[in-house]
Amino acid sequence: MPNDHVASTVAVIIPFYNGSKWIERALASVAEQTMAANEVFVVNDGSRAEERAALYELSKKYDFRIVDKPNGGQGSARNAGVEAADSEYICFLDQDDFYLSDHIEILMHAIPRKDSRFGFVYGDAIEADGDGNVVRTAMVKELCTSHPKRAIIDLLQEDMFVLPSASLVSRKAFLAVGGFDPRFIGYEDDDLFLRIFRKGYTNYFVDRPVYVWCIHAESASYTIHMSRSRFLYFQKLVEMFPDERDKQRFYFRDCLVPRFGRAFIVDVIKAARKRSEHRPEIISTLRKYASMVYANPYVGITSKMKLWLITLLLSSALFNLSAKYYLRNL
Repeated sequence: MPNDHVASTVAVIIPFYNGSKWIERALASVAEQTMAANEVFVVNDGSRAEERAALYELSKKYDFRIVDKPNGGQGSARNAGVEAADSEYICFLDQDDFYLSDHIEILMHAIPRKDSRFGFVYGDAIEADGDGNVVRTAMVKELCTSHPKRAIIDLLQEDMFVLPSASLVSRKAFLAVGGFDPRFIGYEDDDLFLRIFRKGYTNYFVDRPVYVWCIHAESASYTIHMSRSRFLYFQKLVEMFPDERDKQRFYFRDCLVPRFGRAFIVDVIKAARKRSEHRPEIISTLRKYASMVYANPYVGITSKMKLWLITLLLSSALFNLSAKYYLRNL
């Protein structure tokens, strides 16, 4: 049976970076909650002066506090918001997304009674375009079938799809793992929830959408930051989970290469097609990844040779002729 949480408090943290185009929609969704938040913080992550001024004007209409900080990315902004808050539970919301009206109520009521190790509870999400037009109504369950999280293999083999804006996190658990890793601008959510899981905190899944994820061309996932963070996170996982031959757990070969390898290759293809100024950096990342694969004793020679050939071709003038073929046959 769920706890009634009469005495519990919840804070909503919204990172803000030059997001005046979207932020009022997010704030309105918080204001319209069936269970009100006790605290609402918008963390201004080094926005332009006119964007900060627009945020100040909105503070006259909506009940929230502005926290100003130098630009450091969503992870560091969320950390600053949690530091400013006093509530027992934390909900996050990205500036260009918005809650369904019962987001807080659903997640608060899903916290089990007397779970001293409670870490987080999360729901599904509606996918929409930038204007909020619905694309699909249960994207988390559709894209990842492992809910809630029970085994480390599942957390390593695929993206977790524990979305910060669909989650309610114990402040105690959040602080116990040091919050978001500020190095990441992308994958910071997977990294956080993985560390909470590893620390022994529990997690629960609510099989219904609680917010709308608006995916558009200005989303963070479409920037060079995502490519950089992907490789940083890959490196971090390699260090955290060395292969255990005696237990027949080959994390690198069986989990990390299948999950990340294709993405490093596709990043190069996309950068070339868009004639991105970051293409040399992205090719360098692919080469670094390939070197790690070559050095791993448990990856087969056939896989290594295939990666060597793809890396060679994607780094050469032959790329434009071969990209489509190799993307199709990865």
